Amino acid sequence: MREDVGAAPAPRAAEAAGAEAAGAEAAGAEAAEICSALIRIDTTNRGEGVARPERPAAEYVAALLDEVGVAGTIVESAPGRASLLARIPGTDPSHPPFLIHGHLDVVPAEASEWSVPPFSGEVRDGCVWGRGAVDMKGTLAMTLATVRRRLREGRRTRGDLVLAFLADEECTGDLGSRFVAREHPEVFEGCTEAISESGGFSVHAGGARIYPIATGERGTTWMRLTAHGTAGHGSKPAPDNPVAEIAHAVSRIASHEWPVRLTPGVRALLDGLAAALGTTIDHDRLDEEARRLGPAGRLFAGTIRNSANPTRLDAGYKINVVPGTATAQVDGRYLPGTGEEFLATIDRLLGPKVTREFVNYEEAPAADPAGATFADLAAALRAEDPAARPVPYVMPGGTDAKSFHGLGIASFGFAPLFLGPDLDYFGMFHGVDERVPLDGLAFGTRVLDRFLDTR
Repeated sequence: MREDVGAAPAPRAAEAAGAEAAGAEAAGAEAAEICSALIRIDTTNRGEGVARPERPAAEYVAALLDEVGVAGTIVESAPGRASLLARIPGTDPSHPPFLIHGHLDVVPAEASEWSVPPFSGEVRDGCVWGRGAVDMKGTLAMTLATVRRRLREGRRTRGDLVLAFLADEECTGDLGSRFVAREHPEVFEGCTEAISESGGFSVHAGGARIYPIATGERGTTWMRLTAHGTAGHGSKPAPDNPVAEIAHAVSRIASHEWPVRLTPGVRALLDGLAAALGTTIDHDRLDEEARRLGPAGRLFAGTIRNSANPTRLDAGYKINVVPGTATAQVDGRYLPGTGEEFLATIDRLLGPKVTREFVNYEEAPAADPAGATFADLAAALRAEDPAARPVPYVMPGGTDAKSFHGLGIASFGFAPLFLGPDLDYFGMFHGVDERVPLDGLAFGTRVLDRFLDTR
């Protein structure tokens, strides 16, 4: 008798498919549990040495890895400022290792502004709520759940899998990624590529589901500006008043209109968006196009030019005393290849009476959007969401990728999440009521598992 083409799968195949589905479901549920637990460990980083220690979170991660036979190493750059490093052997010593890195610290949260206690890890309305749910304890949870599942099932990557869960990303990284890159480079030996935060999430725009995969980010120039003058009584003429000089300089910087500079990474994003949305994007009117395209426009609005935002002022101690010094701080960001132009513009805007020094300076890293790794990341997304339209993306801010760039490691921003159209992903970064959907975490573990099969 002829076998029916539509017959049910053989028992073994059905059993395997059922086991696969059960394993994926369990990993998604575990990711939610780990995310809640990590949020409950307060690792607030206020910067400039004012931070709660990351060590309790690093110890929690180490225990989870130890349960599946991975011996992680906790390293401290200062008392309590801990990072967790692990290297899981692959099946083929000749295959290149791969790095997954992320940060354990979070920015502050004012509890009175939140709908739920920000360090509760509460599950409500289908989401895990709390500081770090998106940035980036949810991503760490997906990574841990995926790795634990694979090891329990006896599945390893071909090359070594390197994990780095880091301190201090929400400041300069001096006590986290910079420290481990400088003091423990042997952990990352052989790694040339990595994935980390800020990419792989769904953006609903124009009837399409776009998934931006970060292939670069702007460089960082945090600067301290200083003006000197002659101290004196507030009632007397002050021709070289440093408060006035710093105020004028800050005003010139704040009002400067930076020109559009289209880098190759942003051009690739614009081309990808145009194809995904079935439209054309006028490169001569990008500010207007960003507004027209709504959520899709937000992907490039912050990366078509350099920026410099004054963030702090400090001068004087008494209203009737002209101080001898005034300072300001500026958060500068520049596109790849524009660093010299950026600093020359800043110096012109400062004028001859104001000096600058770097609080933090980091180059703009980039990864290859045309390479095999980007293709594998995109394929993993499409396998779980056939409607996915992955596009390359340049981040306006910065991550620990900059530190690993110095070791020759190119990082892709890839924290895969399926999000509903009403969830403002960008607004939750450092925002109020940060939360991540349970089904989004489950989706992310499935995508990460598929991607690790290619490593």
